[in-house]
Amino acid sequence: MAVKFTTINFINKKVMKYYDRTYELGLLRDIRKRSFEEFSKMTVLKGRRRIGKTSLGGLAMEDTDSVYLFVSKKAEADLCAEYSAAIRESLGEFVPQGIYHFKDIFALLLSIGKHRRFNLFIDEFQDFLYVNPSIYSDIQDVWDRERRGSNVNLVVSGSVFTLMEKIFKDEKQPLFGRADLSITLEPFRTDVMKEILADHKPGYTNDDLLALYCFTGGVPKYVELLLDNGCTDMESMVAYMTRPDSQFIEEGKNMLIQEFGKNYGTYFSILGIIASGEVCLPQIEGLLGEKSLGGQMKTLEEDYGLISKKRPIRSSETSKAVRYEINDVFLRFWFRYFDRNRSLIEIKNYSALAAIIRNDYATYSGRILERWFRQKMMESQKYIELGGWWHMKRGSSDTAQENEIDIVAVSLDGKVHAYEVKRNRKKYSPALMARKTANLSESAFGRQEVISGCLSLEDM
Repeated sequence: MAVKFTTINFINKKVMKYYDRTYELGLLRDIRKRSFEEFSKMTVLKGRRRIGKTSLGGLAMEDTDSVYLFVSKKAEADLCAEYSAAIRESLGEFVPQGIYHFKDIFALLLSIGKHRRFNLFIDEFQDFLYVNPSIYSDIQDVWDRERRGSNVNLVVSGSVFTLMEKIFKDEKQPLFGRADLSITLEPFRTDVMKEILADHKPGYTNDDLLALYCFTGGVPKYVELLLDNGCTDMESMVAYMTRPDSQFIEEGKNMLIQEFGKNYGTYFSILGIIASGEVCLPQIEGLLGEKSLGGQMKTLEEDYGLISKKRPIRSSETSKAVRYEINDVFLRFWFRYFDRNRSLIEIKNYSALAAIIRNDYATYSGRILERWFRQKMMESQKYIELGGWWHMKRGSSDTAQENEIDIVAVSLDGKVHAYEVKRNRKKYSPALMARKTANLSESAFGRQEVISGCLSLEDM
């Protein structure tokens, strides 16, 4: 059972229910304690947009003095005026007029930290790059000189993955090696999603739960938007997401365009194809008319962390049987429906968009159900290997259906388990599965016994 908390929003002081994040909260409270008892510490809090970084920061800092600074893309002098006012209001400290550079604001805060303990939360930290790139060097200079004589719990938060990675992990950058703690927030676990939905709809069905997962991927803000607006089943969720004023319509674009910059077009096209199910590199290159997209695929995988390679379980790293999938469940949904149907959105035909999502839901949710079970099995920590399997014998007339299994897992005791995932268990064929597991055992597990079964909606 996830632990529930009450937290105070930094800005509007709104009390709201809080779910999970028990481990991360413990880390943040521990480093706050160390910052106050020893000397100033720096924490980096990373995660995609809408994942709850600010809320978690607020919870970890409750009941202690805190200053919240949001980095918006405006002139440095204007930001400093805002920050000066925030410091006066939050700490009641004197701040002289006419501060135009952030290095002076930061030095003032570290100086205040010499006679009082407080938290400093800087949100969207990566956007200092657009304000004044030298700010990072200024922070390094002040931090290195003043941190050991002060007691400031500094938490910097960022949602642009590539920039945050560069700022703190690139050896050439001034803040490399300065973080005492780094936390990356992930979407909600499957058990937490069950708890949240039960709080809003005690008699929910597993299809309601699957719809919530399909459309949000467990991202807290999207879950909140749907459930706080009374959307607890597929029909009401689709109706809400396809309203003219829906935040979902532009969400994927708003999330990624800052990551990709002006060259986002090709990356969007690749992600759109992967979301549609064309998961092999030759297929992607053929559909885009490109000779080679290996460089872009590598960038999407290694630099942005948006896609990952899937190989059959127990296959070698050099195997060419590679498929790609989008890691973020919400982005897979957004590219499949909102990005692909941009023409409908441009002419404001939202009812047609809603109909497309509803009509395709049974097919699409069946595929996402597999993701649900994979995530659930990973969270259980009962397995040492987890993946899928597909294989085609040379010269064989077997169909791909005969040689593909949705989930293959090796448990801690070394037993091999194979599962077909079906929305409707009645469509499961034990005889077909027996042939598949025989092929699996022979090709990947040295003829070891394979325990097979079916996972369906009722198993969620």
